[in-house]
Amino acid sequence: MSGLTNSQLEISEDERIGFYKTLFRRRDMRSSFTEEPICDEALARILTAAHHAPSVGFMQPWDFIVIRSDEIKTRIHEAFKQANENATEQFEGKRKELYSRLKLEAIREAPINLCITCDRKRTGPVVLGNTSMPVMDIYSAVCAVQNLWLAARTEGLAVGWVSIFEEEDLRSILEIPEEIVPIAYLCIGHVESFPDEPELQTAGWQDRLKLSDLIRSETWNGSAKENETALLNAVSQATSWSKDLTTD
Repeated sequence: MSGLTNSQLEISEDERIGFYKTLFRRRDMRSSFTEEPICDEALARILTAAHHAPSVGFMQPWDFIVIRSDEIKTRIHEAFKQANENATEQFEGKRKELYSRLKLEAIREAPINLCITCDRKRTGPVVLGNTSMPVMDIYSAVCAVQNLWLAARTEGLAVGWVSIFEEEDLRSILEIPEEIVPIAYLCIGHVESFPDEPELQTAGWQDRLKLSDLIRSETWNGSAKENETALLNAVSQATSWSKDLTTD
């Protein structure tokens, strides 16, 4: 069987660094979108990247609803506003005050809105690899979101994931059939700049957790501090390296 050779598949050092820069500089953007349009060629490339995500049983359960219409964006924004008002009431005190100040969407500002969905029956009632863990098709569609997000960053495009909707409102506005699951509603466009840190971190909502606190050894109760000393030292170095790639 013919195919690419190992040398053709090899990732160069510059390409490796470029990938990590893209990953570390990706941001969930909700502000500073400009009116600059997205060319169809760039949109096609990031959709192609999403379509090359891994999927259980190679079922490729995703579809992509491209939204350019101001009318639909306005209806989606109204659905967001109602859900956001309900969400605000679930917080108390200073947390509620901070939440009310956060900008959590760019639905009308972004030139392209995109809804990624999951067709759970795309390849029939039985899916290879999905028999014991039925939710794997949902996870596969989420992988498409991540692929698109990283590809968009390489194109200089920002992506913001808006999840503050009632699902039935989203279904109604976008005419999504009952058997199809909406996975992600994304705002995509050019921005004035990308911040060094996530917007929610700079706003004081949440700091990034320490990776070393999230690594366990062998079992949930296994201590990485006792059994993975060398790995934790390497994690400390990698954390510093990621910060250097973010700000250089």
